[in-house]
Amino acid sequence: MNHPDKVESYNGTLEDLAKAIGNMSYDKTAEFIEKLADDIERQADEDYKRGRIKLASKLYKTIYELRKAKKEMNLAWKICQPYMKK
Repeated sequence: MNHPDKVESYNGTLEDLAKAIGNMSYDKTAEFIEKLADDIERQADEDYKRGRIKLASKLYKTIYELRKAKKEMNLAWKICQPYMKK
């Protein structure tokens, strides 16, 4: 399987995409991070099943770090949530 080098159906740059995601409310950014981790986990599981142990191991480490980032983003959300416009 070849991985694309851009997000299909998105015409902006990766920098623009990162800014757009970063500008969302922190709870939604945390949700995005979790969904990204979930998808990478799906890929890691497939790689592991195919015997690509080194690759799967690196992907599992990435998933762990993404989920830590999600927790930190949720903590940031809790700090700013009371000040967000309803």
